Amino acid sequence: MDVVALGESMVTFLPTRPGRLADVPSFERGIGGAESNVACVLAAAGHTTRWISRVGTDGFGDHLLETIGGYGVDVSYVRRDPARPTGIYFRTAGDRSTDAHEVAYYRAGSAASAMSPAGVDLDAVRAGRVLHLSGITAALSADCLALMRELTAPRPGRPLISFDVNHRPALWRDAHGPQILLELARRADIVFVGEDEAEDAWGLHGARAVREALPEPGIVVVKQGRGGAVAFDKDTDGLVPEDATGTATFVRALNVAVVAAVGAGDAFAAGFLSATLRGLPVRDRLRHGHLTAAATLTTPGDLAAPPSRALADRLAALDDTAWGRLRLGPGWTQADEGAEEEVRTP
Repeated sequence: MDVVALGESMVTFLPTRPGRLADVPSFERGIGGAESNVACVLAAAGHTTRWISRVGTDGFGDHLLETIGGYGVDVSYVRRDPARPTGIYFRTAGDRSTDAHEVAYYRAGSAASAMSPAGVDLDAVRAGRVLHLSGITAALSADCLALMRELTAPRPGRPLISFDVNHRPALWRDAHGPQILLELARRADIVFVGEDEAEDAWGLHGARAVREALPEPGIVVVKQGRGGAVAFDKDTDGLVPEDATGTATFVRALNVAVVAAVGAGDAFAAGFLSATLRGLPVRDRLRHGHLTAAATLTTPGDLAAPPSRALADRLAALDDTAWGRLRLGPGWTQADEGAEEEVRTP
């Protein structure tokens, strides 16, 4: 496997029109899960991926396995739990950044919360070149936290550990969540964290402060929203001196006509990991992250097919001026790969 992703995925119910949850008359079914989203996007980009989790022996569990498997992701190691349900949630159509946004989770006691070191096939989890995890899993239960600590523990021959912090304060049952996330991030090889969530969780201000708090990972990617993203990577000798934070590479975000913001962070991680697997330089990894995120931003759902590798490679290779001129709108991933202007909106 190129990438194994472990974590909870839930069935999500998306409103058929804007409004309060109390007022929306009907919903459409979809799926939502940070780690499974990454696995699906990477599979669509041509990588071999596996998703490992636990779901109920119910129709919602069937739907998750069929949908995620339909992307070409290996779901054969997902365990079924006859005693616990598959998690579900409902959300409004509004942007998450507004006060009007509502999410109602029904995940307490879910099948995924019963994952533990003894309850998953650890060999199957470690069978990829990259193991992708997120901080959400650590918040689900004590057993899930024990599993995360087992998987991120230093050991010979472990896969490259990719960790998306995904700070979700409402999931944590006590005040120790931020410290646990910092502990797990410091044990990873690649870390993704938003500048805003690093401030909320750890009181850190600015990308370089984040890197100084996370000296161990080989690469720390700090996402700065509409501004862009900066990646700090270690020197070629693998060491970051005490008075340095490593080489910093910044790539500005693209100008995108946003349809929906949900899932963009997962898509960014998938694009970055895809380029990492291909051995591309850090600048191009960031650009592929932005391009894959743009594919999700310009579609209404949590998941979107990434641009073809040829199109993404061509756009990632643009000079800085041409990169800054790109304007991406709905349908841009279907542009003629020989015509740069077709990926621009007026």
